[in-house]
Amino acid sequence: MRDDPSAKAFDLLSKLGIANPTLEHPPLHTVEESQALRGEIAGGHVKNLFVKDKGGNFYLITAEEDSPLDLKTMDKAIGAKGRVSFASAEQLMTYLGILPGSVSPLALVNDTGGVVRFILEKKLLEHAILNVHPLINTRTSSISREGLLAYVKATGHEVTILDLPHRAPAEAAPE
Repeated sequence: MRDDPSAKAFDLLSKLGIANPTLEHPPLHTVEESQALRGEIAGGHVKNLFVKDKGGNFYLITAEEDSPLDLKTMDKAIGAKGRVSFASAEQLMTYLGILPGSVSPLALVNDTGGVVRFILEKKLLEHAILNVHPLINTRTSSISREGLLAYVKATGHEVTILDLPHRAPAEAAPE
């Protein structure tokens, strides 16, 4: 388990006494691919965005999988300095120690310098169980919302809970 990217996260979850039943599955890169598991995994499913602002600040945004987030106005909601854009794969590895496709709030365990700010979409708190990748996209772990909040705090990060801005729904096509 030495080379297991999940090991550090699982160790912290175990230390905190947080249950985390985990399902192994083929690699999942998108929300659409993960929706194929809906019959096997109950609870709220998340999507994660690792973004940066013009001031060099990094944010991990965890939202409900079907939230149509509006990146054009996200900066105002999260208090960023100017518009946010996706961070590079190199920055993802530097600050969260993971590869693209495996972004997860569990990766905050690797941000020992406290560089990344964690933002959680408020409506996720409606779910008793949240499903996240344990730093690799071939597994999904189910964690209680309280467990996830305790985990994030144990990594030394604050949890900022916000109503996130959504894109306006597409105009209905005329008939």
